[in-house]
Amino acid sequence: MIDIYGTLGPACAESGTLEEMFRLGMTGLRLNLSHVTLPEAAPLVEALHSAAARAGVSPRLLIDMQGPEVRVGKLPEPLALRTGDTVRLDRLCLPEAVRQALEPGQELLLDDGKLLLCCETAARAKVLRGGVLHSRKSAALPGKEIRLPALTGADRANLALARDYGVTGVMQPFVRGRADLEAVREALPAGIRLFAKVESLAGVERLEELMDEADEIVIARGDLGNAVPLWELPVLQKRISAACRARGVPFMVVTQMLASMEHSPVPTRAEVSDICNAVLDGAASVMVTGETAVGEYPTEVMRFLCNTVRAAEPYHDTLTAKGR
Repeated sequence: MIDIYGTLGPACAESGTLEEMFRLGMTGLRLNLSHVTLPEAAPLVEALHSAAARAGVSPRLLIDMQGPEVRVGKLPEPLALRTGDTVRLDRLCLPEAVRQALEPGQELLLDDGKLLLCCETAARAKVLRGGVLHSRKSAALPGKEIRLPALTGADRANLALARDYGVTGVMQPFVRGRADLEAVREALPAGIRLFAKVESLAGVERLEELMDEADEIVIARGDLGNAVPLWELPVLQKRISAACRARGVPFMVVTQMLASMEHSPVPTRAEVSDICNAVLDGAASVMVTGETAVGEYPTEVMRFLCNTVRAAEPYHDTLTAKGR
């Protein structure tokens, strides 16, 4: 059976909500440690384990590391960026390595590409696609690779505590090659699985060596969709899925599977088709993120995700039996 993950956050923080999500068929949850540490998230993790026990589920808990992902820093308050405006780049609290890479003409994608800026100078940028920017959101510079360590100090501290919190898997973001995964393995307690998030062209190019080291490949379509033109992303997803199937390596599909349900109790037809196609491609697991972490309908999200997966599984099994 395919593993079905939600993401922990304020929208599903109550133990009763989590229990209903487990009873609907959810098998595990992701905790994003880009914003908190394991000790700071202890109440959420305790609610997870309590809810799973009442639902009779042995839950999987994945922690998503900070890793080498480039992010906006801690903002004094959410920053409104209006299309057509010019903004001082120091207001974004970007890491020094990013600031040094900025030059006229360089594009800057923020919050999984929801916002787009173009540098006029190394200090100012024009807002091409506006919105509200919050602290710790992702930042990407198309065409440039920013070299950061595989693990931060906070990552190492969280890994040392992972077993105490019932963590079953670690998601390493922006994996660039074998060395990144080896660094995580060295700090990873025994028995905890390693998930390699493919979300850059460097990860795609080194997919074969990632499959040698990882327990599961994650097709992380948020930042991966920033690395290529968006219309190329579906084919890239298919290529990664096929490579994993050929090697017998499990893979996960994640990002915007039910994005419309952050504000709607019913998904689009395209979204349920996307989930079905992930199953038919042979995914070992699927995951939603903001839909359950901050969305308005976390239990309905899980109802549609689980029901769509379970409806698709028999057809996948039929295709597999026929040797498709």
